[in-house]
Amino acid sequence: MQGRTNTILFPLAVLGLLALITLWIDRTVQPPEPRVDGSTRHDPDYILNNFVTTKTDATGAISHILKASEMRHYPDDDSTELTNPHFTQFGVGKPTTTIEGKRGHVSSKGDVVEFRDDVRVVRPAFADRPEMTLTTQYLRVEPDKEIASTDQPVVITQGPKSVVHAVGMYYDKKNQTIQLNKRVRSHYERPAAKPQASKPKAASKPRQVAAKPAASKSSKSTPAGNSKNAKQPTKTK
Repeated sequence: MQGRTNTILFPLAVLGLLALITLWIDRTVQPPEPRVDGSTRHDPDYILNNFVTTKTDATGAISHILKASEMRHYPDDDSTELTNPHFTQFGVGKPTTTIEGKRGHVSSKGDVVEFRDDVRVVRPAFADRPEMTLTTQYLRVEPDKEIASTDQPVVITQGPKSVVHAVGMYYDKKNQTIQLNKRVRSHYERPAAKPQASKPKAASKPRQVAAKPAASKSSKSTPAGNSKNAKQPTKTK
């Protein structure tokens, strides 16, 4: 009897163990229950007006300044939305670059800043390079790497005479290079040559001519003895 009882209880124990394993697996693969504290909703947890933040480099010098008329922080993805963002980047021995737009977005780590709607980039003139202005509808900026890129149409103006249209752009400020991706069109007007000022002619000095003395006619004097009018002496006997 005992052997028969063990034979019946063993399969039941195995079935119970399998049921427990199945229940554990089911609970493990189920997604977590949604939280009801509002952290999963894309709602701002705080809003700031006239927002300004400044970042410095290892030496304490100002690296960049980010301003906005309004800043909204979202806890679900730790991101930040900006209204009328204005970004200024500084660099030793490099021109100050400014970027502005209607809307902006900052990543949770702060390593990426995106500008949208009427984006304008201005790099002032320096050394022998004229002022450069870039306009587009979207621009992605990596401040620490000093890189700006976009896949949207861009218009780049350098000085009053050079205009470039393209779709897609990659700008490396450290190396001062711009890569244009496609549909590149450029217009360049050679600056007019400056008229050379004519040198005033030197006043001519009056020419002095040495006056030669007039040649005088010399009369030949005839010796008295040879003169025709001279009287011959008379011979006396």
